Amino acid sequence: MNKNVKTILLGVGVILVIYGIYTLIAPEASVGIGDLSIEAQDNTNAYITIGLGLASLALSFLGGKK
Repeated sequence: MNKNVKTILLGVGVILVIYGIYTLIAPEASVGIGDLSIEAQDNTNAYITIGLGLASLALSFLGGKK
């Protein structure tokens, strides 16, 4: 595999994993009334993003080895 393709896959993989972890941690919506605070999250997309990032990282490290 070309060195440039490996570098691009590595960069994309790192960005996707970081973005996926951020969306997993940061709340999507929150409502506060006085002392009561409610937060709602849907983590489905975060798991998909992390999985794609890990797949990209694996391809960048394993692709083209003989």
